[in-house]
Amino acid sequence: MSTDDESFHPLGEEWEDELESMLDDTEYDSELGMKMAQDAMRVTEGELSEAEFHDRYHEEVMEEFGEDERPTKEAYEAAQEEAKGTASRMLDKFDGDGDETRRETMKKMGVGAAAVGMGAFGTVADGPEQSLAAEKGPRQETTEESDTQWGMTIDLERCDGCLSCMTACSQENDLDQGVNWMYVMAWEDHNHHGASESGNTDVNSDFNRLSDFNMLVRPCQHCTDAPCEKVCPTTARHTRDKDGLVLTDYDVCIGCRYCQVACPYGVNYFQWDDPDVAYEDIDGFEDPEDPDEITHAKYEHGERWVDSRAPRGVMSKCTMCPSMQDGKQGEEKVGTTACETACPPNAIQFGNVKDEASDPSQHREYPTKSRAVINLNTDIPSADVVDSNVSDGDSLEAAIEAIDSTEDADLDADMVAIAKAIEIRSRESETEPGDGENNSILEKQQTVLEFVTALEEYVDLESESARETLDLDQVDNLENAAQIRLEQYAGDPSSFQLLEDVGTNPNVTYLGTQPGPEAHQVEGPTKYEDVDLLDKRQEYLDKETVGHVDGVSL
Repeated sequence: MSTDDESFHPLGEEWEDELESMLDDTEYDSELGMKMAQDAMRVTEGELSEAEFHDRYHEEVMEEFGEDERPTKEAYEAAQEEAKGTASRMLDKFDGDGDETRRETMKKMGVGAAAVGMGAFGTVADGPEQSLAAEKGPRQETTEESDTQWGMTIDLERCDGCLSCMTACSQENDLDQGVNWMYVMAWEDHNHHGASESGNTDVNSDFNRLSDFNMLVRPCQHCTDAPCEKVCPTTARHTRDKDGLVLTDYDVCIGCRYCQVACPYGVNYFQWDDPDVAYEDIDGFEDPEDPDEITHAKYEHGERWVDSRAPRGVMSKCTMCPSMQDGKQGEEKVGTTACETACPPNAIQFGNVKDEASDPSQHREYPTKSRAVINLNTDIPSADVVDSNVSDGDSLEAAIEAIDSTEDADLDADMVAIAKAIEIRSRESETEPGDGENNSILEKQQTVLEFVTALEEYVDLESESARETLDLDQVDNLENAAQIRLEQYAGDPSSFQLLEDVGTNPNVTYLGTQPGPEAHQVEGPTKYEDVDLLDKRQEYLDKETVGHVDGVSL
């Protein structure tokens, strides 16, 4: 992803020009949208205060939209005194009587569409008039601080480019072809192609990169300090206080697309035509308070429509599956997402990033160990198998042979070595799985530790001879030797967040190689059309004889 001196937008001057052109195709003030987007990023970068930003544009927003549901300077100062935090927590300071002005505003037409990939950005020239959404009154949020922030850690070196996550997202949310809420992109630049530069070239074959390409998986980052929220005149784009999800109230979104301009990551989409899946055809769920009542809009939160495909004339993006997080699809799906569940190589770890025991936190803080745990857990014998087959006085070699000879187990010295190394490295943290959702890595680690404990009832795995057999004698320090052994097995990936210097505090962390300034998208291991996807909506619109503007490459 590139930046140049002439552009305020992290994606570069050409992308910024495309955004401005897109706004010019609407009935909204494109100059205002561009100015607000630039200043919203100045806020996240610490160059402008929240109060100054909101006060600066209040009169212009009122003149353009007939309302300004964003907090004013006075409201912000009052909220700071009360320690209520983000803008979404201040909605109770507004009387909510703006229905008439909102209704008139929503009659404005929003035209055009944009889909963003790693290497190309496309727009279409025309679209139909936005339909009027139902009025449901002001959105209400809690003022209590939350200990939950949903997020992800994505292991790019484990991504094989199969596009299963994209397919699952599209199916879960009934998205039109080419409306992709997440992208899986193969990329290269002038510095390297294929082999990783993360020091992972000599590791066990199980952990060699699963694709011949550098990969990037890009959902919405659900930023803690989201510029897209700051520019929204109706508070349709908002952050849920209870779990930090950045969502769009489809009922109050007017399709001005200011959020699309302000987003540093290019993850917003405008639903310019009628969705392929009608509202009444979306799979429903039972109302827990009234089992006989089936709600078709499984994506509603309270009285607001915030999930699944957007209606015509409305912005949408990745939501991190709020209907799952709200328990509306069953308690077993709380703390999961469709993309994570569908990923064959377990490249996506979703959960509460404020919980140090959660999968994304463990994967972020201890990537080598967590990789090893995920891979080893399915094959490691149980403690019962150890107790049933190993006898006092057995050597390590004899114990391994005895366990491996059973029908219930497949064991070799390498597996024992990795299990022991995991046990050694786990001593530095006293974190337990706890009661949180999606803490499966620590649960799997516990299974490994139980195997090691059982085996050590019979064999001293820290003896000189055992360490030599397990290749844990590279250095005298046992902890360092264990880390070296794990890195040989699972690699030692670097971690990063996209556009960290922008200051949005994204809640998606990556493991692997970060795209450089010259990165550009290339055709990946799986073609989008092979799995009934399109790289961008423009391809579908072209077939429908809608004109388009050539895309812009990073």
